[in-house]
Parts: sequence; C-alpha cells; structure tokens
Amino acid sequence: MNSPRLPPAILIMGPTASGKTAVALELADRFPVELISVDSAQVFRDMNVGTAKPDRATLERYPHRLIDLISPEESYSAARFCHDAQAAMAEISAAGKVPLLVGGTMLYFRALLQGLADLPQADAALRAEIDAAAATDGWPSIHAKLAQLDPVTAARLHSTDSQRLQRALEICLLTGRPMSALLAESEHQRPAYDFLSIGLLPSDRAVLHERIARRFDEMLLAGLADEVRMLREKYTLRPDLPSMRCVGYRQAWEAQDGTISKRELRERGIFATRQLAKRQITWLTNSFAAENFDCLEPALGGRIAARVAAFINS
Repeated sequence: MNSPRLPPAILIMGPTASGKTAVALELADRFPVELISVDSAQVFRDMNVGTAKPDRATLERYPHRLIDLISPEESYSAARFCHDAQAAMAEISAAGKVPLLVGGTMLYFRALLQGLADLPQADAALRAEIDAAAATDGWPSIHAKLAQLDPVTAARLHSTDSQRLQRALEICLLTGRPMSALLAESEHQRPAYDFLSIGLLPSDRAVLHERIARRFDEMLLAGLADEVRMLREKYTLRPDLPSMRCVGYRQAWEAQDGTISKRELRERGIFATRQLAKRQITWLTNSFAAENFDCLEPALGGRIAARVAAFINS
C-alpha cells in the first residue's frame, strides 16, 4: 500500500527584480494557495519603499504572511523565520490550501529546508571587536580571516558583506568551529511537506541589471530618502542595525549624514543591489535542487502555472 502523500507546498525563489511577486500573484489567481513572504527586509514595519513591499491594495487582495512583523529597532533571525513559517504553513494546510512561500532571502529557504544548527547567541563584545578591526583594516581583511577559519562559508560571502561576515567570524571565534560545519550537523528535520521548489534565474544578467537600475530609480522617485528620514525620526536607530543595513537604506542613511552625495547614493545603491542579486543567484544555483525557469521569458507565469497544476494534481 502506498503511503499517503505529504501536504504540498510551493517555493518561489529568485534574485531581486526577477519577478517573484508577479509570479506568486498570478498563481494566487489560479490556485488555492496562500502566500508567505520569505524576505528579511519586509518583516520590518514602515519600511515599504526600499523593500519593494507590495502596496496596501495588493496586500488586501493577496494577503502575505510574515510581512510587517517587527519594528526596525528589532532583529529577526532564520530560526524565528522557521518557527513562524512552519506555523503559518500548518494553518494554511489545515484550511485545505497550499502554502506558497515567495522571496529572495536564501538563508531562510535553506534553514527551512535543511534545518538550523545550534548556533551561539550574539556576543556584543566580540562583535564590537570585529567591527573595530573592520574599521581599521576593512571588511576584506575580515573576509580573509574568515577564509582561514571557515573557507566554505567565506567562499559564498562577498568581501564587503559586513553583516554575514561578522556573524560567521563571531561563530568561529565563539565555538572554535566553522559555521559551515555546524550547519552541516544540523539535527533539525526537513518539514513534513512535499515541496515544489521553483527558481527564477535570468538568461541574461545584463537585462536583470537594467531591471535593478530601473527599480532603484523608481524607489528614489517614490521617496526612499523621505522614508529613511521618517524612520530615523520615528524610531531609535543606528546604522549598524539589520534594518538599516538593508540595501538602499544604508546608502540613504550615508547620504543624509553627508558621507556620500545624492549621485553616489544612486550609484552605490544600484551596485549593492546587483551584488545582492549575484549572491542570491549563487545561493540558488549551488544550494537548492530547484526547477529553474528563465525569469526574463515573456510566458513565464503560464509555464510555471502549468508546472504547479501538474504538481498539485499529482
């Protein structure tokens, strides 16, 4: 006798500006799905423009779980995401619908699918030491040190990815072991779901870069600088908080402090977004067994809908 099928769940993964939200909304029009955001920036309240958060009308028509969860003064983790996402998935499945998880935070997808190691809590004193060393020698020097202690993690991190470099080195120094080894030993089990993992990858990165530049310009026109100014007035923020390290917010903060010009805000914001997309593509290519589609294909939504129909009805 065949075992009963596990409940289905769909993952839509891809780099920034690959059209993930548009695909998810098209699927929501066609199938009995409910959306779960997999985005480490959209969890912050009042951060709308720079995170490309769906507008209010879209969220009313297509509710997204795990959006607007916390204040920009707070931090969110992969462990909390796994807890929140699995709780949401259970509720959706119990209601007879299919969870559709969509976003670009690959660490969250990996944590959900592969589990989390028992990593140490943040150590403020050690982080201050790492930040001080980076201020003196630069983040590439921190990357080089991490490469000696944990070459696997260092290989997938950019030499200026300060937040992740800080955490990876912190874990190595606190535990005496590479973070990559601790993650590999994770004892957490894969959630009891039948996953369809769909990746959106560009056949031409130059076109994706054009999309990124156009979208960043749209954010600037939509008031990204005003949004950052409002956030600084409303909340007690520092530039080293995860919320203000998000692409676009960091550059807008620096421009408001006068350390870079408005022109540099645009140039650095677009460059940082391209680097983010490059890291997302690397994660998606190397860390997931996804069925990949060309995100630049005009008939993308229809092709993915046909695959989802076959999956749901199988």
